[in-house]
Amino acid sequence: MILNEVKFFSDELGFHTSMHVLLPKRTLAEMKSKRKPRYRTLYLLHGHSDDHTAWQRFTSIERYAEGLNLAVVMPAVHLSFYNDMSHGGKYWQFISEEAPTLGREMFSLSSARKDNFVAGLSMGGYGAFKMALTHPDRFAASASLSGALDIQAVVDPNHHRSNKEWQQEMRTVFGDLSKVPNSKHDLFTLAKKAARAPLKPRLYVCCGTEDELHPDNLRFRDAVRKLPLDLTYEEGPGEHDWAYWDKMIQRVLEWMFPR
Repeated sequence: MILNEVKFFSDELGFHTSMHVLLPKRTLAEMKSKRKPRYRTLYLLHGHSDDHTAWQRFTSIERYAEGLNLAVVMPAVHLSFYNDMSHGGKYWQFISEEAPTLGREMFSLSSARKDNFVAGLSMGGYGAFKMALTHPDRFAASASLSGALDIQAVVDPNHHRSNKEWQQEMRTVFGDLSKVPNSKHDLFTLAKKAARAPLKPRLYVCCGTEDELHPDNLRFRDAVRKLPLDLTYEEGPGEHDWAYWDKMIQRVLEWMFPR
């Protein structure tokens, strides 16, 4: 595959940023052909303490995607929780509108719903489902690995990792935290809305049983199973770490793109 490091000025963020894009390597004959491909695309989102390089540094995503005729787009969103921040950049507009538009302009990525997929880990699992459930008309499937799927729990002062600094960070992202439940940020609310849509993305959730986010994932699983949504759920031994995610991204690709 071909690795592209894209550095550009983001109109939505107001500063220069980066994303990595993996593309299938075409043969010389294919490159000389007048017929240009429109690649199906996986938007692969990073977690809270990572950046857009993490999936390549800590997994073999390039090797796993080989032969799938798949572009993999990995954008940088810093600590935004894939949101237009209350005090910060418009990362939701960036990830949901600007990055896909730029990618299609530069790399012949397909805009067809059947060719678009989104996945992520931890904060990125939340972002992936937020994208797919907000725009079920744009994505055929979405996957969350150890996702922060219960945002109400994440912003709760009694959450396992909550302290003064965490609460301040969440207010920087979301503003008034009391307004987060049942809002456009709440995946439970978005799932109910998506369940009424004419087009519904397939959903995949996995989480290690030793992961601190395992209870959050169980709550989301149980809520979605009550809705007319296609949810695949897997769990097994594993913690909130790259050993688990490197293994499970292979399962995600098998589920999204069965050979």
